Amino acid sequence: MLIRNVVLAAGGQAVDVQTVDGHIAEISASAATTRPLDGDVLDGRGVALLPSFVDSHLHLTQWAASLTRIDVSGADSAVDLVDILARSNERHGTSILRAQGFRDALWPDEPHKDVLQNALPGRRAAITSMDLHTLWLSPALLADLQIDHPTGVLRDIDCMEALNALEQLVDAEDSDRVAMAATAELARRGITSVTDFEYTDNRAVWTRRCEVVRPAVDVHFAVWPEWLDQELALGARTGDPVADGLALGPLKVMFDGSLNTRTACCHDPYPGGDSTGLLLETPEDLVELMRRAVGGGIMPAIHAIGDRANTLALDAFAVVGCGGRIEHAQQLTRADVARFVEHGVTASVQPQHAMSDRDVADELWSGRDSIAYPYLSLHRAGGRILFGSDAPVSPPAPLDAVADAVWRTDDERAPWQAHEALPLDVALAAACGGRRSVEIGAPADLVLVAEHPSVLDNRGLRDVPILATVRGGAVTFEGASL
Repeated sequence: MLIRNVVLAAGGQAVDVQTVDGHIAEISASAATTRPLDGDVLDGRGVALLPSFVDSHLHLTQWAASLTRIDVSGADSAVDLVDILARSNERHGTSILRAQGFRDALWPDEPHKDVLQNALPGRRAAITSMDLHTLWLSPALLADLQIDHPTGVLRDIDCMEALNALEQLVDAEDSDRVAMAATAELARRGITSVTDFEYTDNRAVWTRRCEVVRPAVDVHFAVWPEWLDQELALGARTGDPVADGLALGPLKVMFDGSLNTRTACCHDPYPGGDSTGLLLETPEDLVELMRRAVGGGIMPAIHAIGDRANTLALDAFAVVGCGGRIEHAQQLTRADVARFVEHGVTASVQPQHAMSDRDVADELWSGRDSIAYPYLSLHRAGGRILFGSDAPVSPPAPLDAVADAVWRTDDERAPWQAHEALPLDVALAAACGGRRSVEIGAPADLVLVAEHPSVLDNRGLRDVPILATVRGGAVTFEGASL
């Protein structure tokens, strides 16, 4: 296709970009007489052209479903959350009442199944926390799922398993339809590729979906330890295509918990006690899992949030002698920053978390030698950084992530830990899967933006319209203004 009259840098000369067979074939000075070498014509009318965005970490099924759930992110206590549910109860009929987005780390009270039962007697209700590490269930739904739990508040792996069990209660056809519609919404946001970390048999789920329709973004699906043997038996390797627009991604291992649940594994105790968080695998088991995966050509992606979890994860990469990814890397010792480079480990981070967690991090992690959300430290050490959203934890909004990494504030408050702010060009590359510019020979995965990010301030970056998205030389989204 021909993408006509676009600029590649602020104030730069307008150019025409030709794509052939899914790659950029030619970049030349813009001319009205230029004809496409292949495919259609898209007139950019002088707007900016960038490499398209890549969401390197999301939970696609959960995010798609969250778009229709009750938003409880504003709840400041368990009682307040239940009041929100009670006001919405009648509008949701007799189906399972689903809500999303609470953060209970600083609540004055604790969630409990009895609180739900007292306010909504007999109601089947499931409330997922913002970080996807906590699931709060009512007694009626616990009974349906055959889960015997003293509080009804499931954390970490128990939460993941219960979310998967809940998904089995949803009609697969409806779930697939909603998920595929969500891929079109991702394209509308300038995204052409994602890594999906949904906790399920992702090969089976995505193969079923792709038999019906091609997703609007390329999907690299993670494999969890429960399904690793299946992939090894198939001889599948990370990057292997499975269907059109579908490929095998990394092995996902949950190594510790989360900041908001105080289960992120740290070197120092959390305030008010001697707990340092949890390891969800022993270091020895982590090494064994990684060795098995790497032996079969599957790259490890290790969930590590607390500084001790990151230290031990990096130890595992050193023992196995492989590269890979650490997901989140929210708290690092200064010594461990350089080890990302030493062992060839990518930091897969979510800048929006730094903004949404800043108050909790100040409360639970202040006064420590480790660095929270150490983006500039990683960059200066030579580390590779990729951005994701972890949706539905944060929305898949790539330029919001860029703004958060560069400006370190998303409200009227002063920048938080401004000394860890990234330069704009580094943040943009992290949001574009590592691509820094539009170049001949590169994949024709591109996004047209109303203004070049380099001329925009914090608010402008968040508000600038996405005008069109091109994936493999084909338009996946085109706004009305083009």
